[in-house]
Amino acid sequence: MAATTLELPAQLSGAEAHDPHPAVEKPWRPRINPWIIAMTVTLATFMEVLDSSIANVALPHIAGGLGATQDEATWVLTAYLVANAIILPAGAYMTTFIGRKKFYMICVALFGISSALCGFAPSLPILIFCRVLQGVGGGGLAPSEQAILADTFPPEKRGQAFAMYGLAVVCAPAIGPTLGGYITDNFDWRWIFFLNVPICLLSLFLTSRIVEDPPYVQKQVAISQKGGIKLDFLGFGLLGLTFGSLEFVLDKGQEDDWFSSHLIAFFTVACIVAFVVMIWWELKQLREGHRPILNLTLFKRRNFSISFLLMFVLGFSLYGTTILIPQLVQTLLGYTAELAGLVLSPAGLMMMCMMPVVGFLSSKVDPRKLIAYGFIMLTVSLVTMHTMDLSISYGRLVFLRCFQASGLAFLFIPINTIAYIGVKQSENNDVSGLTNLARNIGGSCGTAFMATMLTRRTAAHENNMVRNLTTGNPAFMNQVATLKGMFGGHTSGNPMVGSGSHSAQAYIYNQLHRQAAMLGYLDVIQYMSIFCACMIPLLFFIPRPPKHASPSAGH
Repeated sequence: MAATTLELPAQLSGAEAHDPHPAVEKPWRPRINPWIIAMTVTLATFMEVLDSSIANVALPHIAGGLGATQDEATWVLTAYLVANAIILPAGAYMTTFIGRKKFYMICVALFGISSALCGFAPSLPILIFCRVLQGVGGGGLAPSEQAILADTFPPEKRGQAFAMYGLAVVCAPAIGPTLGGYITDNFDWRWIFFLNVPICLLSLFLTSRIVEDPPYVQKQVAISQKGGIKLDFLGFGLLGLTFGSLEFVLDKGQEDDWFSSHLIAFFTVACIVAFVVMIWWELKQLREGHRPILNLTLFKRRNFSISFLLMFVLGFSLYGTTILIPQLVQTLLGYTAELAGLVLSPAGLMMMCMMPVVGFLSSKVDPRKLIAYGFIMLTVSLVTMHTMDLSISYGRLVFLRCFQASGLAFLFIPINTIAYIGVKQSENNDVSGLTNLARNIGGSCGTAFMATMLTRRTAAHENNMVRNLTTGNPAFMNQVATLKGMFGGHTSGNPMVGSGSHSAQAYIYNQLHRQAAMLGYLDVIQYMSIFCACMIPLLFFIPRPPKHASPSAGH
């Protein structure tokens, strides 16, 4: 246990950058070209992030194919998100016992096998169970890749490495709805799962040949195999209850009208209690010199704490708007699922072009300035989106989404770069797990916020507007009379009676509902722009990063 204790208290001291340990003075570097390793691990991560959004547009087809209702089919998404949220922060802990390469390959294999089982699922309960397995496998991919990149590249080149990782995480949600819509419209919904199998096989082959564990990971595995590190079953249980309950509440809250549902109230209380107990237990593990599942000491570093919050906001904005825009164009503008996806795709291509540029700039420019530029552009783009109306064209929608993407591209890489400053190499896995958790929980909060506020603001606008639809309003009466003639009725006499009057009133109410929904969308966009603008002052609290961090400074 003494060897384990040395790994943890060192992170509490101020002498991390001056540790005389040989592994710190001479950082490990892989034998294979780092860019080949980066492309190998990005492959599976892109597939996993893509799968988290590709199933959204296929839900009606899944429900119809398995004889389930639309509400029941949403468990296909919820099951995946809950399992994903539980395994994300625990990935770093698992690498301590089996090694990062082996853990990564197990996750890829589990994701591929469960994807095939999802495709063959004969009923909804079996599909949901397979999606849980898929979420467990997928949850370990992104944090493992980020930690592999942090170890493979020296600190001064991490920005360029994270650019490739950013392509997977930021572009996949934009491409997912388009690809999912195309597959479900032209083939069968089961192919959105079968598509993962060959990619998993290729990823497994390349990973086994190219990726290797650094010495510090091998050392941790050796210590755990000798009994120096014990598996923390209570910690795992508390972790699963906390984030599983949180994900369930966020995903099902609006659908069940939040705290009016006893089930939502129960899981909210369970989440809070489990979270408090988990924090107490993890700090107790640290004080006793054990390896905690969550390395909470990272939050003592200001740069990591603020990066964690900024990554949460990035996920909030990215996933919130990725769902908001397709829903708006399909429900109010009559777009098909495939065309709605094509509204997002150009922005994904734009980010693919921008990421390498931002990766290059991150090694030349203060990352705080890049983040400031990103949030300013994101805020301005959301303010510009607030000018949308029901007559907006496809070209205008694409422009607005690309404008927003220009800001998002400047956030992901610099935030990750700042998160790793001053972190020991042995903590890279912990940093990647927590930052990915922040992004995923932020995405879930953004989706829940969007759904809740949209429903409530639409109802509020509709209540205000319907007050004008009375017989005492001359403008309303004239409109009914005009429309009554269009629907085959007589324009003379009382507009509210006779043939065509009901059709005229129904038409007016439908238009009122569309206008109220549009105003609801604009309110949500306004709130998100204010939220993003509030992040800019936080950048002044981030310590100034070193201009040219030496390898040891990154560990």
